Amino acid sequence: MQTIKAAVCHEFGKPLVIEDIRLRAPEMGEIEVTLDAVAICHSDISYAEGAWGGTLPAVYGHEAAGRVTGVGAGVNGLSEGDPVVVTLIRACGACPSCGGGRPTGCETAYDGDRGPITTADGGVLHQAMACGAFAEKVVVHHSQVVKMPGEMAMDAACLLACGVITGIGAVVNAANLRAGQDVVVIGAGGVGLNAIQGARIAGARRIVAVDMSEAKLDDARAFGATDGVLATEAKPWRAAKKAMGRGADAVFVTVGA
Repeated sequence: MQTIKAAVCHEFGKPLVIEDIRLRAPEMGEIEVTLDAVAICHSDISYAEGAWGGTLPAVYGHEAAGRVTGVGAGVNGLSEGDPVVVTLIRACGACPSCGGGRPTGCETAYDGDRGPITTADGGVLHQAMACGAFAEKVVVHHSQVVKMPGEMAMDAACLLACGVITGIGAVVNAANLRAGQDVVVIGAGGVGLNAIQGARIAGARRIVAVDMSEAKLDDARAFGATDGVLATEAKPWRAAKKAMGRGADAVFVTVGA
């Protein structure tokens, strides 16, 4: 066991506390990653405020990037020093969802109370979302990381771990958008912008962004939106339909995401 620093939640709605915790070495199928950057997702804030309950004390954080500093038995394709993105998506590889090619829907539960971290005195410390990345290091399952180009900035790469894959995944995996289809994305925040670029990558014909802010609509166009509609307009759906010349094949609502 080694001692590291982490931001620990002891009470919902209270500030996180920077303190020493204990981290065990990676076991079968696991790796250790020393983190260089961690993003703050709204989910982390909701958890810390108590919106979804859960065990306390806990370490949140699930959008991270760093370098592999330990490799457990049975891990292939990863070596110490590799730059990686760390995400909450953990896949067992054996359940029906994993076997059917849907690792994001893995059905094998993870018990964060029995994870690799403990309090400094050996007590239960919940590894939230199978990551606990508000810390100097994490030990996670090898399925939760992907190697990244060495020249990519860590503070940018960590955003791939949740916001980017949530938006793009909604378009490509959930909606199975095909080239030539039309989409509307309501909300041009972090997830919405990535839904927009996911639609662009998928070859959408028209991509209509809807938001309350003209500045965000400018960002949306930079990410690939063909049209922008201010939600403050009277009957904005008419403007969206006019831009497409028809109804949408898919609508993505990312407000609050």
